[in-house]
Amino acid sequence: MMQRPPAEIGMLIDEIDTPALVVDLDIYERNLDKMAELIEKSGKMLRPHAKMHKSPAVALDQIKRGAVGICCQKISEAEIMVEGGIEDVLITNEIVSRGKLARVAKLAKKAKVGICVDNAVATTTLNEECVRENVNIRVLVEIDVGGHRCGVTNPEDALNLAKIITASGNLSFGGLQAYHGSAQHMRTVEERSNAVNDAARIVRETVDRLKSSGIDCPVVTGGGTGTLMHDIGHDEWDELQCGSYAFMDADYAKNKFANDDFGTGFSHSFFVRTMIMSTCQPDMVVADAGLKAIASDSGNPTIAGHEHLTYRMTSDEHGCISISDQDNFKLGQILMLVPGHCDPTVNLYDWIVGIRGDKVETLWPVAARGAIA
Repeated sequence: MMQRPPAEIGMLIDEIDTPALVVDLDIYERNLDKMAELIEKSGKMLRPHAKMHKSPAVALDQIKRGAVGICCQKISEAEIMVEGGIEDVLITNEIVSRGKLARVAKLAKKAKVGICVDNAVATTTLNEECVRENVNIRVLVEIDVGGHRCGVTNPEDALNLAKIITASGNLSFGGLQAYHGSAQHMRTVEERSNAVNDAARIVRETVDRLKSSGIDCPVVTGGGTGTLMHDIGHDEWDELQCGSYAFMDADYAKNKFANDDFGTGFSHSFFVRTMIMSTCQPDMVVADAGLKAIASDSGNPTIAGHEHLTYRMTSDEHGCISISDQDNFKLGQILMLVPGHCDPTVNLYDWIVGIRGDKVETLWPVAARGAIA
């Protein structure tokens, strides 16, 4: 059973229960509009990652602004997005079990579905399931462009997989998946630029090898929010997979952007709303958002308006703030936290509360919460 929402549409923001996920709609929409403008000027396509928000409502907002579809990481996530009205989904993670590949084939009866592969056995199994369902699926070969995670590690292996795809009756070769995840959080401009340049070289070498064997590469997809300003100038990518730009988180704020600026060029629209629930300690106050309310993989959240203080998730339900005589917090006071990593934080909640000004305007179900299979 889905949890009751922490707010109702039309109520004042002071009435929102805590802890709660809150999105400032004015900032969120400016982020979406800015990305749409950048993408249009670049001549590229945008396919945002839905793993960041896990909400069809957000995906539809992105598609209304020109996104060609969305990325999903799991078949369960893709199923929920399609059920929520998304018509074009690319699964950008490896799926190898026959049961899940069968679900991919079934989903292709309802929407335009693509998938990434780096293994011949999984590719052959996918084709068998597509034959069973009488569907055709677009398949992209994932190449390792520096993240050293999934993806084939040389152009020859990419070519061999592309040949298997093109020879399969119910698969069509859709191009290359070239995503460098770890580059998104490299802190300096130079580090990110070098990583993207190296990735672009690998893409060129792979595309050239495909063409030398008579195989055209329809699309190269990849890139992300952290490397956007580098990716957008490279012809090697046709489609960008930025996701976090819509919400933003504290970890991205640590990236050097340009001159003395930090971040990505987009603004924080996404917060965890928490309340001070104890002031008994002389040098500390305690809030009601702990480890179950904020993902900790990227460190502590920042406190909007109190960035000089450290918020520590000290237990499941407690967040502690060490204070000095100059800091004055009252029982019941509301704080807005910027999580270190928005993706896993979203996955902790059933609802996102959309606010505009001093009122609640919308409630988005986190429909794909827990969709990890």
